[in-house]
Amino acid sequence: MRTFLSLKLSALLFTFTVGGLFFLPAATVAAQDPAAAGFSVGPQYDTTHVYVAPGDFNRFVSSLQATFGGTTSKQGVFTVTPTPSKTMSQLVLTPAGTLSVFGFKTPVPWPFGAERTGYLVTDMDAAVAAARTAGANVVVSTFPDPIGRDAVIQWPGGVNMQLYWHTTAPNYKPLQTVPENRVYVSPDAADAFVHSFVTFSHGKVVSDDAHASGAEIGRPSDTFRRIRIESGYGKIVVLVTDGHLPFPYGHEMTGYEVADLASTLAKGKAAGVQVLTGPYTADGRNAALVQFPGGYIAEIHASAKP
Repeated sequence: MRTFLSLKLSALLFTFTVGGLFFLPAATVAAQDPAAAGFSVGPQYDTTHVYVAPGDFNRFVSSLQATFGGTTSKQGVFTVTPTPSKTMSQLVLTPAGTLSVFGFKTPVPWPFGAERTGYLVTDMDAAVAAARTAGANVVVSTFPDPIGRDAVIQWPGGVNMQLYWHTTAPNYKPLQTVPENRVYVSPDAADAFVHSFVTFSHGKVVSDDAHASGAEIGRPSDTFRRIRIESGYGKIVVLVTDGHLPFPYGHEMTGYEVADLASTLAKGKAAGVQVLTGPYTADGRNAALVQFPGGYIAEIHASAKP
């Protein structure tokens, strides 16, 4: 699914994202060696894809803004897949991460809906080739849209991501905090996933804890392996488990860092957000899992104060 579709209107770039229409000035991606940067642009251009029922769409977007702050694009109804479909779509730009929201009015074409993120790349053909070389499977081959091109790839462990490319580059402010893409994989696939993604992204493993606190996956009496990766695409936390996960663990795709967890949860509750588990303390942070109106589940965390 297209994370950004845009066309020029007057002196502005009339940008359509999988989140909708947004007025932004045209800009050029900073000069860099695309291959050396893993073809990444920056984490503010990497969106979490959220699918909600059309009837829940506005309430969900409002709850996101009330919880995290930020702005939204203009809402619209568009075809954003290579086969015919219609979806409400809108972009939510928060200081803690960018979300692309869909409310499909038609059946969702397969395999859309399984991709967790959209990553802007500097060169679509080279990025797809690099992903293949690194071990990814291309599940939706490159297709054109009005202002660029898109593809959906799958990493070892069954992790789907979208890659997209703009004819004219967008220009978004840097994030205040970079969210974590939370990836659950089995012990059989963990090393292959990490190797493939790090190779592709030119990222690095910043920690690999074989005995992380099970409190992070709803099993406080146990331990598990947790791997943190950072790259030009942002952060990934790999949660290596046996799949014996209490609800809602495994349903969250993204972890959002905030300055104060208690105040963020209070704002969320006032906007209809339900705290499903926590707050709990582990790995130097306070965290909770929440559910927004429309069903979207997310992790929210803040540094634990001494």
